[in-house]
Amino acid sequence: MKSSNNTILITGGSAGIGFALAKLFVSKGNRVIITGRNEQRLKAAVAQLPGATAIAGDVSDPADATRLVSILRRDHPELNIVINNAGKAYVYDLVADGADAAVKAGEEIVTNYLSILRLNELVLPLLKQQPEAAIVNVSSIVAFVPGASLATYSASKAALHSYTLSLRHKLAQSSDVKVFELMPPLVDTEFSKEIGGHNGIAPSVVAEALADALEKDEYEVRVGQTEDMYRYALSSPTEAFQAMNASRAAAE
Repeated sequence: MKSSNNTILITGGSAGIGFALAKLFVSKGNRVIITGRNEQRLKAAVAQLPGATAIAGDVSDPADATRLVSILRRDHPELNIVINNAGKAYVYDLVADGADAAVKAGEEIVTNYLSILRLNELVLPLLKQQPEAAIVNVSSIVAFVPGASLATYSASKAALHSYTLSLRHKLAQSSDVKVFELMPPLVDTEFSKEIGGHNGIAPSVVAEALADALEKDEYEVRVGQTEDMYRYALSSPTEAFQAMNASRAAAE
């Protein structure tokens, strides 16, 4: 699949990995649309992205998601790539008194999993009209090896990974829409600040990895240490879990 001359929607595109993706794809000659809940931050981001478009909204809200897709159908009928990057994470002790895990997990599941199912379902009729199209779901290294301080976030990303496998399988049988999964390790962003993000890789590295994978049709994009941890988890799952959580504790 080509990485230029596309029309690309990036959710959560005003900061972190989403902004790095937007910046790279704009530089490659794509028409980029970014979404986000914070309108001021969205405006600041799009001002740095020549030719890009911003649509404010919360994709975890069904009404906002429906409105977004209506705008896309009207103003960007050539849309052919959707990058589901928006995410939510809580760092907390799962067994602490008053952890409120069910509430935190509910918010993470809605943002990191259910909202992606909804948006994909809404936008698929448009993608299926294009000669070449793709969905990119951004999961995480913790989809394979959970971080104990990110227990419910890890579970939401594991759900996203499982869903992505099934979506790829079904779309391969019925359409030309390709399904990619982008799986970063720890990345140096504001989003990951609480878990030692300053020790992570640059968001631009993640963006470059996705662009390269699109061109090669490599559907599982395990960036940097994610590949090593994935293989470790296959061969020695218990040891991989221990290593993940020892490194998390050190990072924090």
